[in-house]
Amino acid sequence: MRAALIAGGWLYAAAIVILSLTPRPPDPGFEYGDKLGHLAAYSLLMFWFGWLYSDRSTRLAYALGWIALGIGIEVAQGATGYRSFEFADMAANSLGVLLGWGISATLRR
Repeated sequence: MRAALIAGGWLYAAAIVILSLTPRPPDPGFEYGDKLGHLAAYSLLMFWFGWLYSDRSTRLAYALGWIALGIGIEVAQGATGYRSFEFADMAANSLGVLLGWGISATLRR
């Protein structure tokens, strides 16, 4: 069962990459909805892996990796010609990772 949960988390991470690089991402329909979407997506991603791994150094490695992924995706978006590079998206991604880590650490206790 654990292997399936880990695989599901990696599939979710892949979905984030695909949706982040698609020419027409989903539109939430309200102001700053995309930033909320970034925050929620990365919060869930970090929560998922933070819940699966109890070792602090492993959670830290995942957190740093997801933050790096968010930055890398923004750079890739800027290079596509049809998406834009935004520092605010990087911030929302990173804050989402921190929020997800905090929630998973709190609920694990």
